[in-house]
Amino acid sequence: MFFFFDFEGDENIFDNIKHVNEYGQEFWYARDLQSVLEYSQWRYLKEAIERAKTACYNSGQNVADHFAEVRKMVDIGSNAKRSVEDYELSRYACYLIVMNGDPRKEIIALGQTYFAVKTRQQELIEDYERLSEEQKRIAIRNEMKRHNSALADAAHDAGIKEPRDYAIFQNYGYMGLYNGLKAKDIKERKGLKKNQDILDYMGSTELAANLFRATQTEEKLKREHIQGKAEANKTHFEVGKKVRQTIKELGGTMPEDLPTPEKSVRQIEKEYEKKMIGGEK
Repeated sequence: MFFFFDFEGDENIFDNIKHVNEYGQEFWYARDLQSVLEYSQWRYLKEAIERAKTACYNSGQNVADHFAEVRKMVDIGSNAKRSVEDYELSRYACYLIVMNGDPRKEIIALGQTYFAVKTRQQELIEDYERLSEEQKRIAIRNEMKRHNSALADAAHDAGIKEPRDYAIFQNYGYMGLYNGLKAKDIKERKGLKKNQDILDYMGSTELAANLFRATQTEEKLKREHIQGKAEANKTHFEVGKKVRQTIKELGGTMPEDLPTPEKSVRQIEKEYEKKMIGGEK
């Protein structure tokens, strides 16, 4: 389930300078943000940008993913133009920039609230139904990474300590959802190589089923304070089996029968990155 927030206040001032590229990704130009945030000179905003980039790096994010350096031509009078520095900023980058501003300024305070709320929306897959199949795969795969990490923590607390034990634990979840198939069996069925990640070669429907399996297992392990390898494995299997039963009751296609995409999620991400770097907007 994906959640959305209602934002009260004059958000149009930030929405009005928002851009959307052909992949449905939102971004803001730093020069536009400079005007809205009432920075009299570029160098003042640039200082905030540098602090925001440091915060981005320290949070473990790839700075280039959020702060893309670009050049643009601006009028300087008498039909003359010159090239100036600018950035294409993600919503998260904008959030970090306004967090480095003076909260006593009304517009900075508004910006902090706006980008904090909107960044959270993005984390929870905003406008999911309007995404393309490729964008849905990327979005759910990223959610899957986060929840697999949380599931690993819950399994560890239940007694799954060693990597080998966790691999067995994961297989029990797959066996429940895939009618007895283990990870290696699923790879064989999909025609994948040993080093290829199963989750990267799933369509959005199959990924969503696995996301539900992971989140519900994590919650059940914590809620029922399950302890011991055998009980944890049994829990993962039962949750996977229940998700499978739900799919059947709804008349859906069993996950092992869903088509395998030709491109992995990582391949799609790399293609998007190349297009962005190449200046295709």
